[in-house]
Amino acid sequence: MTMASTARTGTATPNADKRYEVTARDLPLHCPLPAMSLWNSHPRVYLPIEATGRARCPYCGADFVLADK
Repeated sequence: MTMASTARTGTATPNADKRYEVTARDLPLHCPLPAMSLWNSHPRVYLPIEATGRARCPYCGADFVLADK
């Protein structure tokens, strides 16, 4: 699931999936993503994904994969 498909910020359920594909347009990467509502999620944390193309959120365990790597 890419978050780019969500048109409005704050409308997607945060941490609903355990794997997210992101692109270079989503960098710098942070969880929760911009399209996720923040009121029922964890604090924003920035994830270093550039070097390996993969990152895991320490709060919710969501895996992020850089699709265009």
